[in-house]
Amino acid sequence: MNSMVTQRSAFMDGRCLDKFQEKPKLLIAGKRHVRVSVVSSSHKPDHSIKVGILGASGLTGGQLIPFIAKHPFMDITLMTAEDEAGQSIESVFPHLVMHDMPDLVAIQDADFSGVDAVFSCLPPGASQEIIKGLPSRLKIVDLSAPQKARELQKEAVYGLTEIHRKKIQSARLVANPGCYPTAILLPLVPLIRANLVTSEHIVIFSNSGVSETVPEIDQELSDAANSKVAVSFISTQKLISQGLVLVIHVQMAPGASVEDLKQHLIEFYEKEEFVVPLAGDQAPNTKDVQGSNSCHINVFPDCAPGTAIIVSVIDKLVKGASGQALQNLNLMMGFSENVGLSRVPLPL
Repeated sequence: MNSMVTQRSAFMDGRCLDKFQEKPKLLIAGKRHVRVSVVSSSHKPDHSIKVGILGASGLTGGQLIPFIAKHPFMDITLMTAEDEAGQSIESVFPHLVMHDMPDLVAIQDADFSGVDAVFSCLPPGASQEIIKGLPSRLKIVDLSAPQKARELQKEAVYGLTEIHRKKIQSARLVANPGCYPTAILLPLVPLIRANLVTSEHIVIFSNSGVSETVPEIDQELSDAANSKVAVSFISTQKLISQGLVLVIHVQMAPGASVEDLKQHLIEFYEKEEFVVPLAGDQAPNTKDVQGSNSCHINVFPDCAPGTAIIVSVIDKLVKGASGQALQNLNLMMGFSENVGLSRVPLPL
């Protein structure tokens, strides 16, 4: 299992990890009622949404293209890349050779007249400058860091889909969260809102290097708590993997139990398709989310009384980037948010 949990890492006493042993079968909490797409045909209607991808030759762009290529209501009509301008997308990503795609163009040569929506997969600084100059009619999902340009902050909605769904539905510009905020905020926001964990002493351990989005995480948690929240972030190692495992140590509120935390997450996400609280003592495993838009969560007792450990896993390039971006654009365009995102987990 590709996680700190089964490696008995140095930041935990090995005796406290027995409860995390991998079980042979994935258990999902309770009976789940999820939003189901009624679209199964690969045929794209004439009125499909015309999509542009800025920075299509990068990792997130390359992950996004196959999702949209199979989307029944979206067509890619514009892709930009600076160094690869004039080339075909299969020259950058050979596995896309079977897809009929427009050639890559430089951003200054991009024609947005036939485009309805844009995914920006550009570096943060470049993304914000370019977005400011795009036609105001375009729906935009920005996969770079959340907007810092003051003129864009007022209309940008933070795209943590399951938490900010109503705002995203009516948004023109969505700032798509990265992998760390997604995996951290999905379990913590509901628990903090319900006053089941305190806003102090939140310590996050990562298996994938240091996060540059700690201020973003602090802000969202502070909003949930209606008071200042600051997390401690510790990286134990850096692994070259799409799987992200986060172990979050929290102080439970007086009178709260691990079972209270688990049950609240089960109830909060009962009707969600992509966030799965696991039953029993099943440890979330990256192999169960690889290639999918899912986040798996579970809660365990920690060694110290009154504390708990939350384990959250996602695929960094899907739920942590391109999959959530498509989920958000689906919402913005009035589609069922799971359209195009039915990919099952891939074996590691």
